[in-house]
Amino acid sequence: MAVLSKIRQRSLLVIAIVGLSLFAFIIGALIENGGFGTGSRNAGTINGVDIPFEDFRVKVDNAQKSQQGVSLMQATNGVWEQEVRRVLLENQFEKLGLRLGDDQLIKVIEDDPQFAQFKGPNGKFDKAGFNEMVASFKQSPERWQQWLNYEKSLSQFATEQMYNTIVKAGFYTTQAEGKFNYELENNKVTFDLVSVPYSTIDDKKVELTDEEVIAYMKKNEKKYKAEESRELEFVLIEDKPSAEDEKAIKDKISSLLNASVVYNAATGKNDTVAGFRNTNNVIEFVNANSDIKYDSTYIAKKDLPLEHAEALFNSAPGAIYGPYVFGDYYCISKSMGKKSGINAKASHILISYKGSAGPQSNRTKEEAQAKANELLKEAQANPGSFAMLAFTNSDDTSKQQGGDLGYFSKGQMTKNFENFVFGNPVGKIGLVETEFGFHIINVTDKQDGIRLATIAQRIVASEATSDASFTKATQFEILANEKDFATAAKESKLTIAPAAKVLAMDENVQGVGPQREIVRWAFDAKEGDVKRFNTSAGHVVARLKKVNEKGLMPVEDAKSMFGYKLRNEKKAKLIEEKMSGATLEAVSKATGSPVKEAKDITAAGSFIESIGPEPKVVGTAFSLKQGVVSKTIAGNSGVFKIKVKSASKAPAAKDYKEVVSRVAAQAKGSAAGRVYGTLRQNADIKDNRAEFN
Repeated sequence: MAVLSKIRQRSLLVIAIVGLSLFAFIIGALIENGGFGTGSRNAGTINGVDIPFEDFRVKVDNAQKSQQGVSLMQATNGVWEQEVRRVLLENQFEKLGLRLGDDQLIKVIEDDPQFAQFKGPNGKFDKAGFNEMVASFKQSPERWQQWLNYEKSLSQFATEQMYNTIVKAGFYTTQAEGKFNYELENNKVTFDLVSVPYSTIDDKKVELTDEEVIAYMKKNEKKYKAEESRELEFVLIEDKPSAEDEKAIKDKISSLLNASVVYNAATGKNDTVAGFRNTNNVIEFVNANSDIKYDSTYIAKKDLPLEHAEALFNSAPGAIYGPYVFGDYYCISKSMGKKSGINAKASHILISYKGSAGPQSNRTKEEAQAKANELLKEAQANPGSFAMLAFTNSDDTSKQQGGDLGYFSKGQMTKNFENFVFGNPVGKIGLVETEFGFHIINVTDKQDGIRLATIAQRIVASEATSDASFTKATQFEILANEKDFATAAKESKLTIAPAAKVLAMDENVQGVGPQREIVRWAFDAKEGDVKRFNTSAGHVVARLKKVNEKGLMPVEDAKSMFGYKLRNEKKAKLIEEKMSGATLEAVSKATGSPVKEAKDITAAGSFIESIGPEPKVVGTAFSLKQGVVSKTIAGNSGVFKIKVKSASKAPAAKDYKEVVSRVAAQAKGSAAGRVYGTLRQNADIKDNRAEFN
């Protein structure tokens, strides 16, 4: 009682102490998890523009929903690139005062194939009908938000096209540039040369130091900057079925063929259960015994497993084929009969008209029909000309294949088209009209199909095999934490996979596929840490081999990227010492390399036969006086000395319009991409996504 009395007297003190303890615990948790400003509420910042994480998360979620089969990390990276592009370009739009007005947006919508149903036969857009559709979206908040998002993306796209047009318009090719390029392509020079390839000197004589590589990168840090990365080494202990496991599955599926005796607990007697050969309910039997449910589809021979297609397709109704292996399954199949004409192949010539749902044309419907009738007569008179008629007349992209649409089944083509193809024999050529225009159709082939009842059981590792694999992986993990990773692998008779490099937002690990868990661990672990992971391929025991901080790219990566160039610079100095002769003959004698002739070389190509592209050498040749021996030239493939024999000027041209046009087209074609690449390279981008993924 005395103790209880003292506790009551000091209850306020106890509450205060407990409160302070809880507060300290919360503060510690916040600090550890990036609270009070140490973390970030933003997915990233691009040139000072924050990308709020919640907004980013919603966009990623929408991207996953709209793109079937896209993983979380693929959607995350895709949306991030969209956000970077949006911010960088919107900044440019703002500087230029680019805005998309309502009238311009409507024009973009009118040209969008998704809204082709609002175009009448005369090509006029039904604004009233379109506005009515948009108004109906307001009845559903989710649908309305989807529309606003679509409208925003459409506006962004259209504004970007305006920007790209402005960028392209800024590129102008002058007549002087045309003349210069004409001369590059047509002026010619012939010269003798002696070359000593870099390959004549062993790389070991010119080994690079890390300091040399780093010094080279520091001359252009932007070009050789790299994101933070990690290097992993690992062993994979596969959890795969043994030969005994495969035999057990084969025996199990084989046992389903014939009747079996099963004890019936309800009657206390043994019942004889029909097997796959003689069951009265094939579908029920398949669904009860197969890992893949019964499929009633008729399958063409070309779509059957290649090794077994002939035997399966020619099986008589009721006949059994198997067991056979297909992919990861043991299978037995029963023929349920055939059906003719399940697939068809056809070629067509599409003649569209103004207002049709197909590619837009200035033809009226009447003009399109008249042209289609003319082509029909030509095709029927000479079926062998169909491919050429399609190539020269069709408004469809299949014209490149002579109108060939390949094989298709019912339900894949528009109704009238499908009815004609499946309703007529092979060789029939006719005309049908669909919403896309007029089609001259040639039915070129049909395929029969077979329906199969297949019991498929996956070939998987048994529990005993999986346990053995798990035990081996666990033992290796323990050993690798006690010893050097390579030593542990050797003792365990395991192979270490080539080192895999990963970035913070990577999903895939080279050698094991999508393994986001391993990537996250790598960025939290310390160098030398070892951990085991369970994957679909088996058990991965990984070791964090190296931490590469943000900055210059790792030296080993740099050596792979441009190490040959630095080594060649060193080799050039060694080779030049041997090429001090005043004549090519003297140089040839000193080096053992023959004197060769390079005939009629142009500056534009800079290609020397049997040597390759050598712009420095060819450039020197055009600047050198005839008969003069050049100084040594460090080229792409080796060190050269040359002597010009003759040079010829390009014939005079009336004008340079063709060259100007070609050069301008090349410059404009890549202009927008180069501008965006420069914007991105010079942008200040802070990527915080790894904090949330």
